[in-house]
Amino acid sequence: MKIVFATRHPYLPQIAGGAQSSMHELALELAARNHSVSVLAGLTGKGWLGLRGRLRLKFGRARAVPDRAVGYDVYRAWHPETAVAELAARMKPDVAFVQSGFPVTMANAFLECGIPAAVYLRNVEADQFGGPPSDLRNCTLIANSEFTAGWHAEQYGLQSSVVYPLVRSERYRTESARTHVVFINPHPLKGRDIAIEVARACPDIPFLFVEAWTLAGVERAELTRRIEGIGNVTLVPSTSDMRQIYGRARLVLVPSQWEEAYGRVATEAQLSAIPVIASRIGGLPEAVGGGGILLASDAPVEEWADAVRSVWFDESLSASLGAEARRHSTRPELDPKLQIARIEAILEAAANIPAGNLERPLRQASDRGGA
Repeated sequence: MKIVFATRHPYLPQIAGGAQSSMHELALELAARNHSVSVLAGLTGKGWLGLRGRLRLKFGRARAVPDRAVGYDVYRAWHPETAVAELAARMKPDVAFVQSGFPVTMANAFLECGIPAAVYLRNVEADQFGGPPSDLRNCTLIANSEFTAGWHAEQYGLQSSVVYPLVRSERYRTESARTHVVFINPHPLKGRDIAIEVARACPDIPFLFVEAWTLAGVERAELTRRIEGIGNVTLVPSTSDMRQIYGRARLVLVPSQWEEAYGRVATEAQLSAIPVIASRIGGLPEAVGGGGILLASDAPVEEWADAVRSVWFDESLSASLGAEARRHSTRPELDPKLQIARIEAILEAAANIPAGNLERPLRQASDRGGA
């Protein structure tokens, strides 16, 4: 099949996050099964890719500019939905595999060109859909957790197949020196404030804060100001090799304050028998299972600190949680071969929907949501 992954968000290496990692690993696996894979994504003006893209868009005629920075074709545009018709005419894809990042906007653009769309539901933030969620009834739907599937069914009557995020174990599994509590993505929604206060309450335990989402200058300055003077916190930049991070983790802290659709970092950590202490919110209970400790997202800092101390200092507890973490990370639902086979079957079924059966949205393209 010719498969075009599509998102209005920027893509690797311009932005790094769980959704981008999952897309990338899916793309690599599908390409390995002899499918033609490409990505249509947003463009930012940062870095050499941004400069190159800006110049080519300014002086060229194409609405999207290609590169192979990640090993396969990625087409980047300021407004990717405006490049769909051009891309569809040139590539004639069998199916669009729409990801998070205004999925309604992107799916509608492909449907208007007569291209079937399968949508991977990766979040539950209605303001990030880019249009009426009811439009997704025209698409084949996959959800990244039972929580996500249930939420969309309850809110909008959308039915989806559940396939957990693909995590290629060889990219994450490592032998850890277990020297730090690791907190990935120090963003307020990810529980930055709780993590800072827990570190302050546990001065004898070293913490490693790892950047992930692109932090704006003001946000990063605020983070730096907040951790200044906390001697047991080290801030490190994001990395494409997360084994460097998990190789230092005794436990991973995930005090999220929003409804995480799944919680990919939990699976990444658990592959190396690293326990996870996380909020009991969204899809995190599915991701953590018995391989960690779950607390209410609004639990007092003292409860978070007590949980960290218990795993850090109690060798027996740490070992038992670590063993369960490893077992949970290797459950059949996370077997990459089974996941890819299921996604491949879903995409093939979507691609074989007769063009006459595709329900195109009645609104004009200019009326689609998205910012």
